[in-house]
Amino acid sequence: MIKVLKAGLETSIQDYPGRIGYWNQGFPPSGPMDSWSFRLANVLVGNQPGAAGLECQFMGPTLSFDADAVVAVTGADMRPALDGEPFPMWQSVAVRAGQTLALGAARVGGRAYIAVAGAFANEERLGSRSTFNKAGVGGIDGHSIKTGQELPVAEGGGTPGLLVPNEHRPDIRTDRSWTVEVCAGPNDDWIDEAGRKRFLNSPWTLSAKSDRTGFRLQGPEWTFTEKAYNKPKEHGSLPSNIIDQGYPMGAINLAGQTPIILVNDGPSMGGFINPYTVPSAAFWKLGQAKPGEHLHFRLVSVAEAQHLAKEIAERCVRENLVNA
Repeated sequence: MIKVLKAGLETSIQDYPGRIGYWNQGFPPSGPMDSWSFRLANVLVGNQPGAAGLECQFMGPTLSFDADAVVAVTGADMRPALDGEPFPMWQSVAVRAGQTLALGAARVGGRAYIAVAGAFANEERLGSRSTFNKAGVGGIDGHSIKTGQELPVAEGGGTPGLLVPNEHRPDIRTDRSWTVEVCAGPNDDWIDEAGRKRFLNSPWTLSAKSDRTGFRLQGPEWTFTEKAYNKPKEHGSLPSNIIDQGYPMGAINLAGQTPIILVNDGPSMGGFINPYTVPSAAFWKLGQAKPGEHLHFRLVSVAEAQHLAKEIAERCVRENLVNA
């Protein structure tokens, strides 16, 4: 067991790729937002890349270990410390029984990941250990971890002293500006040419009114094609309204004039258009972006998005690790 001395800000157990196959019943995949950093944390401690680990949002937890363990911390720099001494990130570290690992506020990036050899062993719900807070599913008692709880960990080996080289890590930005890939569709034909150019050539600010359901963006107004106005009444009155349809993961959902990127815990359907979609290979950037930072969108093909996802998966393997 690992005891939670401080919970941090919405620290949750997640696994990858999450809860697959239940979205038509209202259960999104959940899982880690930055699956690149998450998978590398698991690989470092000898787990399968998708094994259950902790996602720490903006402010990390303080954990006490009751047994020896091999631990890795990746993703955002939350200045981790083991018994008050700096804990090296992006490498596997031996932790002794009785020691305390503490993470603070994120200095660079937005979300850090903690993996423990053997992985967390909370009960599976609908085929996943991932936490879906809004429905009270997965995690510990259906929610993010809480101070005073004990987190079960399965037995595992793990080798301390392994390191992820810089070339295999995500480039977590320090300049508050992100270039995020998008694919056109499914409703890009509702936006006129001027609106498409404005979207792709403008900086968008990530709003503080964002969470694992949706990332709300602030920026210029959208303009629409004739079909957004000349449509049957059942499509709704606003040009961004459409008859209820299924939403893809990563859809940029246009609610009036406000674009909201539907992320890991987002809805599966609704009555707004989705002119663009952020592919899974770019989700790690959303996971590391903080409110107030700027997103610039780059149009890519589906084939390019699939290639990017394949490249990331190829980086998250044991063979790419080196000795620290």
